[in-house]
Amino acid sequence: MRPPERDKGTVEPQLALSPRLLGVETWVVLGLSLGASAVSSLISFLGAVTAPGGLSDQAARLNTSRAPDRPWLDLAWQLFGVGTALVPVVLVAYLLVREGAPGLRCLGLDRTRPRFDLGRGVAVAAGIGGSGLLLYLGARAAGANLTVVPESLPEVWWKIPVLIASAVQNSLVEEVIVVGYLLRRLDQLGWAPWAALAASAVLRGSYHLYQGIGGMLGNMAMGVIFVWLYRRWGRIGPLVVAHALIDIVAFVGYALLAGRVDWLPTA
Repeated sequence: MRPPERDKGTVEPQLALSPRLLGVETWVVLGLSLGASAVSSLISFLGAVTAPGGLSDQAARLNTSRAPDRPWLDLAWQLFGVGTALVPVVLVAYLLVREGAPGLRCLGLDRTRPRFDLGRGVAVAAGIGGSGLLLYLGARAAGANLTVVPESLPEVWWKIPVLIASAVQNSLVEEVIVVGYLLRRLDQLGWAPWAALAASAVLRGSYHLYQGIGGMLGNMAMGVIFVWLYRRWGRIGPLVVAHALIDIVAFVGYALLAGRVDWLPTA
């Protein structure tokens, strides 16, 4: 028997989830993404603290080679890493559509205001990037931070494009999940704005703890600023741009300057 035809003008009802299911969903998303990174970061930090020598004598390495002597295999691993890291962003987009929202557009990640997103993003990156570098150098000098090595890829043709892709991936995952998605769910669960801000900022700081105390505190401060800007603008687009630019400058800048200037720590 054929099902009855639906009236084309009928609006599909939105999926109503109980607070319990929303809470479970949030924990699952975090457990598959940055919540797991926070636990990994804590374990890494405990290992660094209990190892011989100071924190500044140890290195936190990002964007490392998976097959140094086999560039095409290494490239495949790099692209695989970037692609799989973005799966939680796709999951969040699906969950938002499932509840009746227009996907990531409801978080302000779309192409409707490119000039606004780019202009605000550049301004935020300029303000946070310089202060973040000074905080890192000061924390490392004080022995509260590991030496961060943003990249140690071989000198191959795809090095810079992969570093840029990694930076964009980082910005999408962090801003979509830690700002847009998490704040939306905490608002739906009835959290006070200040409590949601604190949760987002602490989470951001916690998965950067592998860098040391300075990395954690600096990213918590960045988290407070990003949540405030998101509440003010209602868009994560500028935050994604800002974060991507900060990481691009860090990754590519290190690749170009490491060993050539004496103020940039290397390991």
